[in-house]
Amino acid sequence: LAALLLAHRYMPNYRGDTPRPLDWIGLILFGAGAALLSWLLEIFGQHHLDPAPAAVLFLVAFGLLAAYGGHARRMPYPLLRLTLFRIRTFRVSVIGGLITRLGMSGLPFLLPLLYQLGLGLPAWQSGLLMMPTAAAAMGMKLIATGVLRRYGYRQVLIVNTVMIGLTIGLFGQVTENTPIPLIVLLALAQGLFNSLQFSSMNSIAYADIEPADSSMASTIASVFQQMSISFGLAFGSLVAAWYLGDLPQTDRVAVTTALHHAFLTLGGVTILSSLSFWTLRAKDGESVSRGEPARYEEN
Repeated sequence: LAALLLAHRYMPNYRGDTPRPLDWIGLILFGAGAALLSWLLEIFGQHHLDPAPAAVLFLVAFGLLAAYGGHARRMPYPLLRLTLFRIRTFRVSVIGGLITRLGMSGLPFLLPLLYQLGLGLPAWQSGLLMMPTAAAAMGMKLIATGVLRRYGYRQVLIVNTVMIGLTIGLFGQVTENTPIPLIVLLALAQGLFNSLQFSSMNSIAYADIEPADSSMASTIASVFQQMSISFGLAFGSLVAAWYLGDLPQTDRVAVTTALHHAFLTLGGVTILSSLSFWTLRAKDGESVSRGEPARYEEN
């Protein structure tokens, strides 16, 4: 209730100058394609679907999304304006964020496995080891704006993405002989870097978006975020399963080794994803971090 009251009081109520008709065909094509793709990524990551039917359904999902792309180009008022991807800051936020989350989103799945199956910790202790990440994430929110104002979005996103990748890779060095305080410090670092990354990627998406397009931009960004989280979970699961191979899951050494290799792989993918932020310019995002006028231009 408090959140609703604060949103009602402080959130701007943007409205279009003229009401637009709802694109029913676009809603069906895009909604069905996005929903099917999100469901497939989640189910496939949990190994509840065989590869053959999954491949067919993936083609159907991409076909629906491609059909929406063709439909949107012909419509004067499409459901989602894909031309927003011509705006550099929005494009980098959505596409770069999707690639980065590919490496980051597998951690909530892999870390409990490492703690319980790899290190032999009880469930309650494994849960406690996840708490420093959440605490650090909340603490970073207090200083994220100042960091972005001081160093700029481009530098923060590039450096922070690399730091996230290194942190993920360091989890690949955690063994049953690693002191618990060291694991806690690593979890704190992960929470700090992840929180700064999410704040940066999510906020720069709207840096150069016109107020009239903010609703469309928010919808596109939200859909891609949810799909990237599902894809990241599936990717992390598949990587760990690939390294484990046919070895029994009751073999602690085999499970730990597979998880270590999975963390190193996800860390490497995350570091490589920093390349997606190199197209940003030094002053991109200053309309958000410094309150300067936005540049409503396509580039």
